Amino acid sequence: MDVYYRDDDIVIRKMKADDAAVFFNTYASYGWHPNIATYEKYYEEEKAGDRKVFIAEYKGEVSGICTLVKNPTEGPWVGTGYPEIVDLCVFFSRHRLGIGSKLLDAAEREASLWADTVYLAVGVHSGYGAAQRMYVKRGYNFDGSGVWYRGKPLAQYADCCNDDDLLLYMSKSLFVEKTTK
Repeated sequence: MDVYYRDDDIVIRKMKADDAAVFFNTYASYGWHPNIATYEKYYEEEKAGDRKVFIAEYKGEVSGICTLVKNPTEGPWVGTGYPEIVDLCVFFSRHRLGIGSKLLDAAEREASLWADTVYLAVGVHSGYGAAQRMYVKRGYNFDGSGVWYRGKPLAQYADCCNDDDLLLYMSKSLFVEKTTK
C-alpha cells in the first residue's frame, strides 16, 4: 500500500477498491445523493494514471478523500498543464483534526512533481465556508475568471441555482525558491 503521510493518528494512503463503498455509504448517511460509480471511477482512473486519489484514515478508519487530476477537462486552466485538486472532503465526525490539511499537503506535493501551479474549484454557498477560508489561508487566490456553473463561466446577470455546481476557481503557486549556501 502506498502511503503518502503517516503520524500517530492520521494516514494518507492510496485508494483501495473497497473504499468506494465507504464514501458512498457515508455520504448517503448525510442525506446527500452520491453515486458509487464516481468513486469506482476514481479508483480506475488512478490505476490508469489519470488521477491520484488520497485517502485519509484517522485512527484506522477511512475519514476523508482528495483527488488530483493530471489533465482536467473543464475550468479556466484547461490545457495549461496545471493539475486540479478535486473532491476534497473530510467526514463530518472528523472535522477540525487536521485531516483536510494533510490531504492537501499530499495533493500539493504530488502536483509539484507535475507543474509549478495547482488549481481547484470551491462552492460559493455557506456549506463551503470552511473550505473557502482554508484555501485562502493556504495561499490559494481567486483566479479572476468569475463564477462558473455546471462547467461553464456564468454570464453576468445569468440565472443560476446556489447549489454544489456554482463554483469559483482558485490557484496556488507551488514554486519553492531554491537557495544556495
